Amino acid sequence: MELARALVLMGCAIGAGLALIAGIGPGIGEGYAVGKACEAIGRQPECKGSVTSTMLLGCAIAETTGIYGFVTGLLLIFVAPGLFLGQL
Repeated sequence: MELARALVLMGCAIGAGLALIAGIGPGIGEGYAVGKACEAIGRQPECKGSVTSTMLLGCAIAETTGIYGFVTGLLLIFVAPGLFLGQL
């Protein structure tokens, strides 16, 4: 019984760590998008409004991936062990 409990907690901890790695991708992607938006505004300053709004929309959509990973990690840390251990 104690070995099963340890395995459940270990699996949840490893899964939560892997899920939180999902925050790296949106950070890199958003930084790249903002850099390209700054380049575009530097080339054509009159398009600043449309470039900025498109960039913000894209960054908001990209950020959902990081939020999903974060929520998954929180669920694996706080909710899943209780569910799995309740079945043992």
